[in-house]
Amino acid sequence: MLPLMKTLSLAAMLLLAAGSACALAQAAASPSVPAPQAAAAPALKSWFVRLIPPRPTFDKDMTPAEQAVMEQHFIYWKGQFEKGVCVFGGPVLDPRGIFGVLAIQAASEDEARAIASADPSVKAGVNRIEVAEMRIAFLPKPRN
Repeated sequence: MLPLMKTLSLAAMLLLAAGSACALAQAAASPSVPAPQAAAAPALKSWFVRLIPPRPTFDKDMTPAEQAVMEQHFIYWKGQFEKGVCVFGGPVLDPRGIFGVLAIQAASEDEARAIASADPSVKAGVNRIEVAEMRIAFLPKPRN
């Protein structure tokens, strides 16, 4: 059995040596060019967006034109939510006057302002925005 083990050991060493030689030959044949590295995406931060309507009674006395703009506003933010940009949002039914709140994710305040400013209701001049960095401490876990 000893001659068979020597033969198998020699065969294994030859295979390893052949594999190493092939790897060295391939490395020598192709110049060492580092693979392009993807630029690291900036870390996302959370931003609080307050949507300020034109008057405290806005939810009760919207004109048909304002209502049409607010429908586009809803569609826009629903799309941002589906893309994962908007974490949560909705109206605050404060008796002193309704307003909207949104939590969004963006790399910078400028990006957060750009996202919020693209809201059709803001572009149309119906609503104004305030933006501040926010640290979201609690979010519900999905229920099973």
